[in-house]
Amino acid sequence: QVQLVESGGGSVQAGGSLRLSCAASRPISWYCMGWFRQAPGKEREGVAHISRFGDSTYDANSVKGRFIISRDNTENTLYLQMNGLKPEDTAMYYCAAEFSRCPGEQAQYANWGQGTQVTVSS
Repeated sequence: QVQLVESGGGSVQAGGSLRLSCAASRPISWYCMGWFRQAPGKEREGVAHISRFGDSTYDANSVKGRFIISRDNTENTLYLQMNGLKPEDTAMYYCAAEFSRCPGEQAQYANWGQGTQVTVSS
């Protein structure tokens, strides 16, 4: 098990930027890491994930070209740089970790943080 703590959320106007961080309690080099979000009244959806050493990333179509996922294994931290924010990006953002390979479904991630709120106003 690995404990995850997200930070960096906040309130911004449309077009603004935020950088989310996810600090892990143990070395993350063994884990695929991902970002997910859940808006009020909606199901949780995947935003992006990154393989153990960052050689492979996936971005959801809704954030492609605006969000960048990255990781620093020496600092045991996952990041999500969010640019060009839109009101529809408003959600609670969660990071998750799964040992070894990136899962095909979010339900397969075994480790989750508590989330950080992102609110984008128009």
